Order: sequence, then structure tokens, then C-alpha cells
Amino acid sequence: MTAAGEFDSTRMVTALVRLHQALQDIALPLDLAGVNEQRRSHSALVDQLEDYVIPRMMTIDAPLLAVVGGSTGAGKSTLVNSLVGRRVTAPGLLRPTTRSPVLVHNPADAHWFGQDRLLPELKRVEHATDDPKALQLVASDDVPAGLAILDAPDVDSVEEQNRLLAAQLLAAADLWIFVTSAARYADQVPWEFLKAAAERSTAVAVVLDRTPHDAVQTVATHLARMLAARGLKDSPLFIVHEGQVTSEGLLPAQHVAEVRGWLDMLADDAAARHAVVTQTLDGAVRALTFNVHPIADAAAAQADALVRLRSDAEAAYANARSAIVAATADGTLLRGEVLARWQEFVGTGELLKSLDNRVGKLRDRMVNAVKGKPQQAERVSVAVESGLELLILEHAEAAAERAEAAWQQTEAGRGLLADAPGDLGRASRALRSKAERAVRDWQQDVLEMVRTEGEEKKSTARFLAYGVNGLGVSLMVVVFADTVGLTGAEVGSAGGSAAVGQKLLEAVFGDQAVRDLAARARAALEQRVEALLAEEESRYTGVLDVLAVDVAAPDRLRQAARGVDDVRYAMQRTLD
Repeated sequence: MTAAGEFDSTRMVTALVRLHQALQDIALPLDLAGVNEQRRSHSALVDQLEDYVIPRMMTIDAPLLAVVGGSTGAGKSTLVNSLVGRRVTAPGLLRPTTRSPVLVHNPADAHWFGQDRLLPELKRVEHATDDPKALQLVASDDVPAGLAILDAPDVDSVEEQNRLLAAQLLAAADLWIFVTSAARYADQVPWEFLKAAAERSTAVAVVLDRTPHDAVQTVATHLARMLAARGLKDSPLFIVHEGQVTSEGLLPAQHVAEVRGWLDMLADDAAARHAVVTQTLDGAVRALTFNVHPIADAAAAQADALVRLRSDAEAAYANARSAIVAATADGTLLRGEVLARWQEFVGTGELLKSLDNRVGKLRDRMVNAVKGKPQQAERVSVAVESGLELLILEHAEAAAERAEAAWQQTEAGRGLLADAPGDLGRASRALRSKAERAVRDWQQDVLEMVRTEGEEKKSTARFLAYGVNGLGVSLMVVVFADTVGLTGAEVGSAGGSAAVGQKLLEAVFGDQAVRDLAARARAALEQRVEALLAEEESRYTGVLDVLAVDVAAPDRLRQAARGVDDVRYAMQRTLD
């Protein structure tokens, strides 16, 4: 190869490695329409790069690899043995034959078939084996240097593993020798492989094996027409007549002489051999860059679906956060048990009747109302705790139901819900205990705020009269009516209750300090609610996070494909 050719090959290898990495970055985990086909295509493209295109581009001068494949019972192994001139692969007496592929090569070419050069996933052995994950290497002087023959499993085997291995081996071939028979030449499965070979310009030769003399003309003519109709009119067609097989499993030498002569010609003619390799390799590269674009589109659809699923889950829990925050500020909590316990604590029924501008007089009455009522303050605290817990649980349940309902609207979401651990449509079992702890911790936050704010007032009569607990529950009540708009007794029970609490606090700390305390207490409550719901939301978003869908991967894949095409076009211009 010329220096320019070596430079182009190096550039192409670099571009192909980038394409391989870009394909590796693609994930198709969501069950979208048509995804199974795209997953198979994605896997096939990666395998094609690893098993053939990159290794072959790096070793362009390696021997031509002719893979013998075809229908069950077509006589592939017998043909290989006959071409070599001795038994190197065992014909199967039972169908399917489960065995490892056998690669026969000239001893001088052994270094070309190491683990790092061809089909790297198959371990190398030099003894007979039935391990389909092994590649049996057989060195034979009967195979000319520059040529290697690989006996592959049946493409239509009833064993899936055999079919997959056959497809992998055929994708790694420089030349596919398709073996069929008069009884099997029209079977559908082999023709699907031949169609794929034609689409990527793989060099193909066809051997019509085990054909009775009186059927040769009819079958060969029909077969030739089928080849031409499927884009393979230039593929050589060889006839191997029926004959007596020797005890070693060999056909008479003259029966395979035409095929053997053609292979010998390729082995002896470096230019012809290089033309076959170049044809197949260029076709494989062209097919790769063409077929990655549907994969990129599928990956982009996955990213879009992931964004939608995440948005649905986040919206459900954002609504829950907003609803909880609103309910903790609009007086909703100042009803029922909380209101009853608060009225017991401050004697609200009497005080609300007297709410007016006589602040000083009201403060004095409040001192007398709450003095000596620590148990009532504790009851208010317990009622607040219960009300907050119930509020959080109700909205968390509603958020889980909304998120599940949204995911159920898409095939991808349904698949994720089916595979997710636990019941995502309900709040987590641990939420109740976590909510209890969070509310209690918030109440301790409030008491600590009051205690810290009253450091300089602990000895005053008013502070002592109300106590930390009394002032703490008063601050909670004020927080719960933050948006009611306190204007007097006419605001109703919620506003009135909060007004009483606010006056109690102002009697001790003053107006500005109360506003600051209320803001800090509200922020602390919202922070704890946020943490609880974020953990609940993570049950949904966590399912998405582990999917590792990279939204930028489709563009990188398209760019990598364009890079390979650019080098390919440059190489063609050099050759022209």
C-alpha cells in the first residue's frame, strides 16, 4: 500500500473508532414503537464494526476470508472438507449440528487470525470442540496462502444460537460462499441473508450443491434468475453434482474442481483478492453510515420520550408542593382539631369578640388567658403535627397517582411502571414516618427560633407568662394564616386565630421581629416539605436516571457517520 493509502487507512480507522464509540453511547431502553427492530440493528452495527470493519481496515493485507454458509443440510462441511482435500470439519449427522465454527488457513497466515484481529469475542482453540463461543483454527498446507476458509453454522438452524452465530460470521466475511441445494435453494431465510449481502455489496459466490444431473439445468436457470432479481447477477454460480462421498467425508476432487480453481485464482492474484476485500469492506462501511441514521432518530425519540416522562413526574410533584405550601398559608390548617385546641389555649371565643385597637388592654387579657396552660399548648402542637402530616400524605398520594396516570398514557411509561420496584402509583410506605419526623423537626425549629429570639426577654413577665411552647404554637398559627390578610375580626376564624397569635407574639417581640420569625418559620417548613416530596419524586426520576439516555448522543452519532463518509469519499477520489 502506498504512503497515501496508509494515511487514508489510518484516517478511516480513526473515523470508524469514533463511530463505534458514538454507537456505544446510544441507549434505547424505552419501549417505543419499533424499538426492538432498532435495538437489533444497533447491535448488528456494533458487531459489524467490532467483528469485521475495524479489524479488516487495520489489516487490509490479511488473507481473504471466505465464509461458507447456507441452508441446513446443504452440505457445507462436506464441501469445505472436499475443497481442502482432507477432513477438517465434521459433517453433522443430526440437525441442527451444534458446533464451533472452523477456520482453515495456511500455516504461514496463522498470525492474521489472533484474538485481536478477527471476531474478537470468539476464543481461539486448535482442537475439535462443540463450543459455539470458540473459533477452531486449523492450519493446512492444502489451503493456499492469502486465503482462509471458514465453515459456519446453518443460517436457518432451529437453534437460535446457531442462527445468531451464522449471521455474525457472515457479517465478518470478505467473501460469502453461499451453499444451497436443489431442495433448499428457494428457502426464504437464506435469501434474507443474500438480500442483506447485496445491499452492502458483499462479494458472494453461490454453490448449488448435491444436484442431480437431470435437475441441474432447470434449477441452475431458476437460481440464476433469482440472483439477478435480487441484485446478485454478477455473483459466480458453481454447480457441484451429487457424488459418492469417501469414508473421510470428501466428494470426488473433480466435483469441486471449479470452485477450488476459482479460490486458488483469488489466492494467487493479489489484485483480484484486494478487489474482493475492497468491494466488501467499502460496501460494509457505506451500509454502516447509512444505517446509523435511523438509530440516531430512534435515540432522539428516546430522549424526547424521557424528557416528557420526567416533565410529567416533575409537574405532578410540583403541583403537590404548591398545594401544600398554599394550604399551610391560607388558613386551611386553622380548622377542625387545630382550631379547637388553639381556642382552648387562648380562650379565642372571648378574645375575638374584643379584638379592636385597644392593643394594650388586649395584651393584658392575653397574659391572663394563657398563663398556666402548658398542657393546652402541647395539645395545639399535637393537632398541628397531625394536620400537617395528613396534608403532606394526601398531596403526596395525589402526586403519585397523577404521575402514574401520565406515564400510563405512553407505551414507554407503561413499560417502566411494569418493571419498577414497588407501586409507584402510591406514596412510599416510609413517607408517613418520614413526614412525622419532618413535622416534629420543624416544630423544634420553631421553638428554637422563639427561644433564640427571646434570649434577652426570658426574664420578662410576658415571656414567662407565655412560655417557649406557647409562643411557639402562636408562631405556627401565624404561619398558617400568612396569606389570609389580617385586618380584624371580620376575616373569620382563621384570620382571627392568627390575629390573636400575632398579638401574643408582638406583645413579647415587637412587630418587626414577629414578621421575621414568621418568614423564617415558613421557609423552614417549605424546605422540609420540599425535601419530603423530592424524595418521593425521585422514585419516578430515579427510574429515568438509571436509563443513562444521553440527549446529545444522536447528534454525535450523526456527526461520526458524516466523518466516516468524508474519509470514504476522500479515499475514492484518491483511487480515481
